Amino acid sequence: MSYLHPIREPLDRQHFDVAVIGGGINGVAIARECARAGRRVLVVEQADFSSGTTSRATRIIHGGLRYLEHGEIGLVRESLRERERLLKERPHLVRPLDFVLAMPPHSLGRRNALAIRAALWLYRRASGSRTRTSGNDLATLEAALDSGLELNLFPYEDAQCEFPERLVAEWMAEAMQSGAVLRNHTEALEILVQDGKARGLRVRDRLSAQEFEISADWIVNATGPWADEVLRDSNLEQEPLIGGVRGAHIVLPLFPGAPSQALYAEVSDGRQIFVIPWAGQVLVGTTEVPQTSDPGTAEPSSAEVIYLLNSVRRLFPRAGVTVADIRYTYAGVRPLPYSPGEPSSAIPRGHRLHDHLEDGVAGLITVIGGKLTTAASLARSCARMMGVRVPEPRATMVAIGRAAGIENTLAQWSRAVSQIAGISAQSASAIAEWHGRQALCIARMAAGDPRLQQTLCPHSDHIVAEAVEAIQHESAVTLGDILLRRVPVALGPCWDSECTRTAAERIGIAAGWSDHQCRAEIASFTEERQRFLHPEGVAGMFSLLPIDASPLLESTR
Repeated sequence: MSYLHPIREPLDRQHFDVAVIGGGINGVAIARECARAGRRVLVVEQADFSSGTTSRATRIIHGGLRYLEHGEIGLVRESLRERERLLKERPHLVRPLDFVLAMPPHSLGRRNALAIRAALWLYRRASGSRTRTSGNDLATLEAALDSGLELNLFPYEDAQCEFPERLVAEWMAEAMQSGAVLRNHTEALEILVQDGKARGLRVRDRLSAQEFEISADWIVNATGPWADEVLRDSNLEQEPLIGGVRGAHIVLPLFPGAPSQALYAEVSDGRQIFVIPWAGQVLVGTTEVPQTSDPGTAEPSSAEVIYLLNSVRRLFPRAGVTVADIRYTYAGVRPLPYSPGEPSSAIPRGHRLHDHLEDGVAGLITVIGGKLTTAASLARSCARMMGVRVPEPRATMVAIGRAAGIENTLAQWSRAVSQIAGISAQSASAIAEWHGRQALCIARMAAGDPRLQQTLCPHSDHIVAEAVEAIQHESAVTLGDILLRRVPVALGPCWDSECTRTAAERIGIAAGWSDHQCRAEIASFTEERQRFLHPEGVAGMFSLLPIDASPLLESTR
């Protein structure tokens, strides 16, 4: 028996209440809200769901501590509220994480220490959170940091979503269960406008090369940094809406003294960066550089990489981190509001919904801005703008919600998965952490089928049944869709060409791929992963740069 991808039904001439362009976290969240309210919804995504800005973020679910400094109190309140909802509704994916704000003495001259403590107190008070960082934890961190910097350390709590790709996958599944049609690898060629009203889309299925038209009452342009390009392709000329800002990240191995908390530190040029434990590695980001070219070509510049590396070296001088230690680099483009002449740090981070009725086109909304934390809130606002009645959700309490509580819940799911599927406790735990309650369905699928019980590669605890689940119920089509986003093992520290070959062969057997298709998937996946993470040649690319690259980064300040 093979587990082939469900057939994609033709959509030509079909009508939808809402058609969403863009399958990032905002587009999928909008589709989910509208579908659950009974609307017929279509989402088209030119590549794969969550393959753009969503997968290139810093992977934190935060209340926006930095927004307090800029007076964006409303955004802080909204972010904290949404953070708490995600912690309660998706506790297997969104987990509390202790943070430490590290400020040098010269910054405290601008920001009084008492004021910082007061702000953090208000921040905790607004969300009801409490930091678990003890005095001993701070002492350990302080010992690893450069004592010459004389950093002042302030603990607080936020949250992390290690794999927002999995959050999007769960929201996709819920949208489809409510009747939404989601099509990845499908490009919106044109928004069809007639008599001053957006009436549909002309799209191309990139897998079949077929073009078709659909009609819709509302069109939502949720393409993030591509929003202006979509409008231009439809001859909807206007002033730019998006001012794309590139944020670069580097991924390092766990180094001596690497913090167990997330460090939010001011570095040499007065900007703040994060140094975060992530997927058994250390994630460092981010920069802020204007991106004027195609967002799809965004990648970290050599100057950005050296800037981030030097920031880590200054903070942790005894760690001995070098360019050769960099495992991956990646960059995404934040779709901030177009604000010519404004420094990026001064541009508001809240989302805005642009109704094109003011431009003479009814039935068309463009999403500007947004972030992982507030995607669900943005979606509710967008649905209401289209006349969809969406109630404000009540807080969803899980049986046991945080820290030790969710660990107990995951342990229960893990035991059940292991017993049902006949797999190791380690694999069962890994599946529960990424799939929550759906792990039980995956276990039942794997039960009695040794092919599905195999791990995806010798270093991974995740199994082939998860890939089949991705194909059957989460719209995964390619090997990249599976290994980079639905079951994102290829973001881990172990991955190499042998892992790719093994995973492709094991998935291919279950999915019924021919040898030719399997080879083609390996080649396509390898190219996509290289474009995304740049796992090879990092040292060679940057070895000739000066150690101090901060002068090359004036535009990030």
